[in-house]
Amino acid sequence: MTQKPIKGPAIFLAQFLGDEAPFDTLEGLAGWAADLGYKGVQVPCDPKLIDLDLAATSKDYCDDLRGVCADKGVEITELSTHMQGQLVAVHPTYAPQFDAFAPEALRGKPREQADWAAGEVIKGAKASRNLGLDVQVGFSGALCWPFLYPWPQRPQGLIEEGFAELVRRWRPILDAHEDLGVDYAFELHPGEDLMDGASFERFVAALDGHKRATIAYDPSHFVLQGLDYLQFIDLYHDRISAFHVKDAELNCDGRQGVYSGFNGWTDRAGRFRSLGDGQVDFAGIFGKLTQYGYQGWAVLEWECCLKSPAQGAAEGAPFVARHIIEPTPVAFDDFAGGATDTATLNKLLGLDA
Repeated sequence: MTQKPIKGPAIFLAQFLGDEAPFDTLEGLAGWAADLGYKGVQVPCDPKLIDLDLAATSKDYCDDLRGVCADKGVEITELSTHMQGQLVAVHPTYAPQFDAFAPEALRGKPREQADWAAGEVIKGAKASRNLGLDVQVGFSGALCWPFLYPWPQRPQGLIEEGFAELVRRWRPILDAHEDLGVDYAFELHPGEDLMDGASFERFVAALDGHKRATIAYDPSHFVLQGLDYLQFIDLYHDRISAFHVKDAELNCDGRQGVYSGFNGWTDRAGRFRSLGDGQVDFAGIFGKLTQYGYQGWAVLEWECCLKSPAQGAAEGAPFVARHIIEPTPVAFDDFAGGATDTATLNKLLGLDA
């Protein structure tokens, strides 16, 4: 069977959602994205765009959502529960900053927020199934992040217990995804306990290899960590079920490195950039993903410290489209081959004497 190409271009709507038309409704954003040349939209589970309670229980409602997008010329690629996933596990140090992610009635109640968030992520899985989607994307949350750099030395067992608690919170969520036949693709991201391959491996091992724990591959977060994002695909391609196309650059010098001395985004050594303006080797990435048979969507996530979102979105669709590879159905030297049989093969090997 001929391998299908990566699907796209698509765009993550979270950074473009606003209070004015066309950015305040799913219909408006779908039409805007289609006009820019996108074929898909990744939809955050925001009340402006989707009634998650209704989507989790009504296939008719989900069919209507799909129809709204189809009428504009795009399809829904995945649902995003990044905000909700973040609240599944929040260290108290960061709880005040994430308070706004929860309903007002739960403000200042991190344990209740975590229980609510787990239910919302499961609703996202049910909604994904009603939409005919096999993948949901989001964050893991973080309990261990404040202890990333070990000074003073971490108490023995701290990280193991932190990940054990993370697993206790996520296992029932992932089990629900298994029942529904939906992957949860974690975006590996600094600030989350799942930030790189090593932390993801630790998590999956503690989950006994749970197959619904997958990866939303985003090379920009690996550039900012100095991680080999191409070898990452070699190592974890069988777990990659979603793909954010996002650029970044890391320009360390004599004044600052990865940590960047508390500088703001414009002045940091590591900065997110619009597609083509950073250091990511997207030709290499699309080649690797095609090599390993990735069949999902290539979704632009726009975040840039310099370029406007309007320009970034407009330039993004043709950039992604140029990088999508049509897999070859033949080997380049097939023309030089010929029909063979066992006798011929044995003769070539000197086994017919």
